[in-house]
Formats: sequence, C-alpha cells, structure tokens
Amino acid sequence: MCGIVGYVGSQEATPIILDGLGRLEYRGYDSAGVAVLQQANIEVRRDVGKLINLRHRVYQQPIHGSIGIGHTRWATHGVPAEHNAHPHVSMNGDFVVVHNGIVENYQELREELTAEGVTFTSETDTEVIVQLVERLAANGVHDLTEAARQTVKHLRGAHAIVLMSRHQPDRLVAIRIGNAGGVAIGVGEQENYVASDMPAILEYTRRMVFLETRQIATITADGITLQTLDGAPVEAVIHNIPYDPVSAVKGEYKHFMQKEIYEQPRSITDTIRGRIDFEHQTVHIPELNLTAERAQSLTRMVTVACGTSYYSGLVGKFFIEHMARLNVEVDYGSEYRYRDPILDANTAVLAITQSGETVDTLAALEEAREKKSLIWSIVNAIGSQAMRVADGYITMNAGPEIGVASTKAFTTSIVDQYLLALYLGQLRGTLKPDVLHRYTQDIARLPNLVGQTLELENHIEELARLFYKASNFLYLGRGINYPIALEGALKLKEISYIHAEGYPAGEMKHGPIALIDEQMPVLAIALKDSVYDKMISQIEQSKARGGKVIAVATEGDEFTSRVTWPKA
Repeated sequence: MCGIVGYVGSQEATPIILDGLGRLEYRGYDSAGVAVLQQANIEVRRDVGKLINLRHRVYQQPIHGSIGIGHTRWATHGVPAEHNAHPHVSMNGDFVVVHNGIVENYQELREELTAEGVTFTSETDTEVIVQLVERLAANGVHDLTEAARQTVKHLRGAHAIVLMSRHQPDRLVAIRIGNAGGVAIGVGEQENYVASDMPAILEYTRRMVFLETRQIATITADGITLQTLDGAPVEAVIHNIPYDPVSAVKGEYKHFMQKEIYEQPRSITDTIRGRIDFEHQTVHIPELNLTAERAQSLTRMVTVACGTSYYSGLVGKFFIEHMARLNVEVDYGSEYRYRDPILDANTAVLAITQSGETVDTLAALEEAREKKSLIWSIVNAIGSQAMRVADGYITMNAGPEIGVASTKAFTTSIVDQYLLALYLGQLRGTLKPDVLHRYTQDIARLPNLVGQTLELENHIEELARLFYKASNFLYLGRGINYPIALEGALKLKEISYIHAEGYPAGEMKHGPIALIDEQMPVLAIALKDSVYDKMISQIEQSKARGGKVIAVATEGDEFTSRVTWPKA
C-alpha cells in the first residue's frame, strides 16, 4: 500500500515528512517524494528506489517550509520512475497532490484535459486529480476545499487524497472516498499532521481523527474542519491512541517480524486482559453490544477475511461451532463480494482484518449491511473503517504490526475468536459453568505456553539450516490444525519464496501423495488429539515414499520423535 504523510505548523516540514515516510517503509514501495511550500512556491523532490535516495536528493537540494506532503508509491499506472513518483504538481505549479487508490476513469479524464491544452508530465492516473483542481481554479473556484470537493465528483473509484495550494499556504485538504486506504489526522499543539497510517505520526501525537468515507478535512495549524462531500459539517471525534511509538522500533531484534513473533505472549495477554472475570468465570466483551436475547436469535454466522485472517477464521469456526453451537461459514472477502450471498437478520457476519481497511473485506461488510445482518469485526487498528462500521467489535490489542507477513495479529485474532466463542456460549446457554471454567483456565495458560514455545528458537534454526535448500514443501494437518497447515505454508511462501502447500492430511491419498519423495520435505502437525493416530498413519505413508518428515508434536511424545526425521 502507498504511504501518505503531511504536516502543517511552525516546524520544518521536510524532516517530519521524511521521518513519517520512513515509518511506512514496511508497506512496500518503488519510489518516494516530498513537496514543501517554500517562499510561496511548491518545491518537489522525488526519486526512485529506497527512501534513502530521496533523503540524498533532499540533502543535495534542500527545501525549507512549514507545510508539506510526502508519499511512497507502489506503481499502478506508469512504470517506477522519477516523473511518475508522487507528489504531482499541476501544469501551472499552483497545486500539488498525493494519492492512494486508482482513478478508474483516468483515461477519459486525461483525454478531456489534454484536449483543453493541459500538458501531462507523468503516465499516472493521479496527475488528473491535480490538473482538475487547477482547471476549477482557472474557472473561479479559488478555495482549495471547494475545488477538491468538486474535483472528486469527476472521479470513479476509491481514493485517499491530500492536496496543497500555494495560494492558500496555511492548509492541507484531505479526502477519503471508499476504502482505498485510511486517512488519519494527528492533532498537535498549533500544528497538525495527516497520514495514511498511524505509525507515521505516532512519534508526534497520539490524538487522532479518522476520516470516514466521503468526508473532507481542511487542516491548518490552528485546527481541523470536517465536512461531508455534500457540504454538511461533521464534528471531529478525537481518539486517544494508547500505542507507544517505541513499539514501532526494532530494538534488539534483527527485523520487525522477529520482534513481533516475540511480542506474541504480551499481545495475547493484552487480548485476554479485561475480558475474562477469572473470579466468577465469566466473559465480558461490552464492545460487541450483544444481548443474550440477540445471541440466542442467531441461526448462522459468516466469517469474511483475506489471507492470514481467512485462515484464522477457519480456526475460529471450530471454537464457535463447538462452544456456541452456531453454524459458521468462512469465506474469502475477495470472493464474497462478487456473489449474491444468502443473508438475513438472524445471521452475524464477522470480518477479521488486522488493518481494518482491507478493501475486499469491507465490501463484504457493505453487502451484509444491505441485507440487514448483524455485523461484527475483529481488528487491530483502532479507529479503522471495519471497526467503525460494525455493530460490535473486538480489538486484537496486538499493537502496531510492522512486518508485512502477519504474526501476532494472526494469533491474537484466534484468541479473540476463542473469547467470542466463550461469550456466545455463555449468552446462548450452550456452555455449562464447569465447562466454561475449564476453558477460561486453559486460555489463562496460553501466554506462558507461547513463551515456552519461543524458547525452541535454536532448535528451529537448526531445522531451517537442514531444509533451506528445499524448493517445495508440504504442510499437513487435520481438523483444527488443517488451517494451521495452510497458514504455515503461506508464511514459508511469503518469507522464504519457497513453494509450499497446506493440505488436509486425510486427502493425501487422493493425489498429492504421488508428489512425495526425498526432495519433498513434509511438515506434519501431529498433536495428541482425537486424530493423532490418523496423523501418525500419514507420517508413515510419507516416510515410505522417501519423504523427510518434520513433526510439530505434543511435548513428551516420544513415538512421534522416533518416526520423524530429523528429530523434532
């Protein structure tokens, strides 16, 4: 996702913007740029590649001013190149824009503007936005907020846009339409900030205002004015974000993903904290806004998510069906939005999304809203769209997740679903007090057990050294461990670029077993549960075909240790 950072105040804008862009590097990008209003002129510096290249450019050609915007771009229209990097300036140099999203009708707008004499300097869709603003100004619309409002009426698609004008040097204008990404406005003292993601500006303020879709903000050093795109005033609600900016720094760890793996015990503790009354063995999730009567009226639940969150939902299905006796379907948000799903008022639709801004998942929620279903969300990003549009929500409490491949958000979202299952079982009367007591005691042990598992780091590193040259990997699991196998395979693909597949172990004989040989390592999740004997059978079959089997097993399982290679 592209990154946006803006500042208006009395300090030098350039270092603040560059610092904010640096905090968004984890999002991935191919170019970066910054625009600052310097002595009534818009000065732009852009470069391709890493942010360090832009820093060098700014060092060689400094720009000074107290208002500016910056951007890290992931190419959609136009190849990665300096002239395609954001920010983009209008033909006469009066306006500048940064933008996340895709202008779906940019080609026809570009042709229209070109016919009017506008000269474009990039191949991007974004540039049409700033040229439209300038056309409106030439026709007498001199107020930047009004020009922005009229401009977006011409655009199709979902967008997050920030504009600056040299004719109104005291303000930035930010717009959000649809779910192209969030817009967070940081509230300071005689200075304000704007960003596409909170970590960019948490160093400077924890007070945030979040734009809803079809809202526009005028941001000056003195304050923030919100309106709808129809011109109706909107009261700015300030959220106090409890994150410590230090948590977004790697510290002693090699990279953010390693740091976040080791933050899981704390994140799980934070997720549980305050939601279980261990004295009375009851679960409390007030943010879900759910009564016993409403819980008992539910006949079905649908979980929608993408990627890792989808696999988390597959795990949660086992909890909720078992504890709450509620039928659960799990669907990809990217597929769900293109169907005509059967939903009604007795169906709960649960969205799982770390960012709370996943476009496909939000589209699925819109479908559920239209069909009068109850909407819940499990999110990590406080104030995100999925959190705001839901009838009730559960926060992951994982803190900022910087690593691209989700780790602690996966495990905390599973814990959230465990808590949801307990809560529903409590409200629906499907869990007896003694059973509820046992489950709450089990989850209380979880953070410590996760911590103990992380102590196996050296042993896991030894296994990695044995298998890192493998070009294919097979992950096997049954029951609740099948989605864990899927997630394991996904992580190996994302992080190591090794082809890997997760498969239900019981389906091995229906084709995939033919692929197993001495070149195909097999990771089998073989815990001592109800399907343990069947997993041992799958391990034996894999070994018989020359496969090298790594087992994730229950501590003390000597038999599994003997039949796997190497011992795990």
